[in-house]
Amino acid sequence: MKLDPGSYDLTRNVHRITLYNTISADQRHVRKKPRLYIHLDMNCFYAQVEQVSYDLQGLPLVVGGWRKPDGTARGIVATSSYEARKFGVKTGMSAYEAVKLCPYVVFMQVHYDKYQAISRQIRKVLDNYAGDVEAYSMDEYFLDLTFMIDRPRAELFNYGLRIKRDIYAETGLFCSLGIARSKTYAKLASDLVKPNGLTLALDEHEEREKIWPLALDEVWGIGSRRYAKLQQAGLHTIEDGITKGKGIFRKLFGQYFGGMLYETVCGLDRAIVKDAPDHVPDEVTYMHTFSDWTTDAEQIKGEITKSVRQLCYRMRGYNRRAARYSSYLRFQDETWRGIQIVFATPGYTNLDDYVVRAALRALMPVVEHYIRHGQRIRGFGVNTLDLDATGQIELFFREDEKMRNLFRARDTINNRYGFESLVVASSFEDVKGKTHFLDR
Repeated sequence: MKLDPGSYDLTRNVHRITLYNTISADQRHVRKKPRLYIHLDMNCFYAQVEQVSYDLQGLPLVVGGWRKPDGTARGIVATSSYEARKFGVKTGMSAYEAVKLCPYVVFMQVHYDKYQAISRQIRKVLDNYAGDVEAYSMDEYFLDLTFMIDRPRAELFNYGLRIKRDIYAETGLFCSLGIARSKTYAKLASDLVKPNGLTLALDEHEEREKIWPLALDEVWGIGSRRYAKLQQAGLHTIEDGITKGKGIFRKLFGQYFGGMLYETVCGLDRAIVKDAPDHVPDEVTYMHTFSDWTTDAEQIKGEITKSVRQLCYRMRGYNRRAARYSSYLRFQDETWRGIQIVFATPGYTNLDDYVVRAALRALMPVVEHYIRHGQRIRGFGVNTLDLDATGQIELFFREDEKMRNLFRARDTINNRYGFESLVVASSFEDVKGKTHFLDR
């Protein structure tokens, strides 16, 4: 009998999953009829949950750091409350830097299972308000509100207020909402008033007033490199992009993608609102910054093993395999520089043993070299360089069938009874100390 491993938890230990759904042609409605969307953002979700859980409302709080017994701050800021942000505390900075900015900041650890449970409560509320609801991430949602497109503005505003009221009644949490004619503009609108805002952009007049002045890099699909190109062409705001026309986008980014990007900038993306469990990213990535630096090669070996196993689990969940991988060792120094190492397995696989073996063979000599030369290691990351969806049999490599059945059995147990119900002994040899996630 072939085991069914069940549902894979592909968001565990992932802070955020970003899907550029509005850019992709297969994520758009074919018909060009007018549509209406809501975007909901839970406003510093992790931090807000911890404030409510421990009655810390109003206090500056960081999730992802802690204090050692001597008071020294350690860790990396995963997110911070609005009270902490007023002092300049930002996601990604060290806890040490956060304390320098706000000496009395409260530190908490990420409690993934709690956030996931509250996210399910939020989703249950939203399912009462629209037939099509998309979990964009654990703390962001889209609703297709096209069935209310002809309702008066006051009714739509009150509809948004009712959603906010019900979520607060269920969870004690505030959120910000944006209601607009495109998915992109709804998300931009929800960012305009935070925390606890409600912004409507229902016609061109309101879009000109509220959305058009925003910088182009606020738009989906426009990162720092594309924004730099647009700036060089004299385009800085959404209004600039709309005014200059589609031609400049096609010239800079190609006939097909440039055209779609321009439509997104204009709020004409016609995106589908739906959950996307079938979405497969272009690459699978796992990164862990240690609670403190280490010069212990065996601890690094354990961290490499744990990271690769997380990566392989997610590849199996996506039903993908890879043969080439890129890894990154981060050093502990003033610049937090690091080194990138590429390694390969004998063929396409998503089974831990093959990838761990290849990773350790390539990485451990490098780790030992840098430790011998006085370097301290602060983090490790790994990502796939090629994902295969075909499952075709290769000429010179074939996975061991008994090994594949073993991992299928292990996934079945872990997916049913908890992520780490069954683990290998080597997973316990890692860099000791606290981290972002309580379950690591």
